[in-house]
Amino acid sequence: MRNLTALLHTGEPDEGGFWATCLEVPGANGQGETKEECLRDLAAAVKLVLEVNEEEALRDDPKAIKTTLAVA
Repeated sequence: MRNLTALLHTGEPDEGGFWATCLEVPGANGQGETKEECLRDLAAAVKLVLEVNEEEALRDDPKAIKTTLAVA
């Protein structure tokens, strides 16, 4: 489980709803009618972007060593 930073925005007055981005994962976006729905959508987008990034990185170097990194 990772804790990331979501920026939650209110939609245009005539459209309603919410949209969100994640500071740590460029390209991941979410939207929804409620805050909760928007954050669930964003979480799914973050997961997908991270999975694709990992697949691409390992395709470029299949012998790469995967390890954890803690940043304070």
